[in-house]
Amino acid sequence: MAHIAEVLAGKNNKVFTMDRHATVFEALEMMVANNLGSVLVTEDGALCGIFTERDYLRRIALEGRTSRETHLENVMVSRLICVDPSNSVEDCLAIMTQKRIRHLPVMEEGKLAGIVSIGDLVKFISAAQEIEIRYLNDYIAGKYPA
Repeated sequence: MAHIAEVLAGKNNKVFTMDRHATVFEALEMMVANNLGSVLVTEDGALCGIFTERDYLRRIALEGRTSRETHLENVMVSRLICVDPSNSVEDCLAIMTQKRIRHLPVMEEGKLAGIVSIGDLVKFISAAQEIEIRYLNDYIAGKYPA
């Protein structure tokens, strides 16, 4: 069973954060510039929320707010669901499916260690399955001693 630590080890661990007083427009600029689906929100350096593309649609576009005048603290999700590096990939996928979320902050000893998206997890599982299929094909073809 693979753990989130393995997923983090295989990806760029740069975590993009913005202060809760930043505007939604500033967050969107960062998200677009870095091809991100979310940005973690902080207060005095501590994690306090997350803002996602979906939050923009629901809390800005559909409510008629403007991104230049709305601050992240007014539209972020503050009840975060976090995992730690020892959580299994399967457990994290189950959490994402059950809670209908696409991003999980990873906390280690109270500090932000990274973030994983559903895309990161699918990519990790797919790569592991490719390796397993290659081994099985080699075994079937007789390339390994019995």
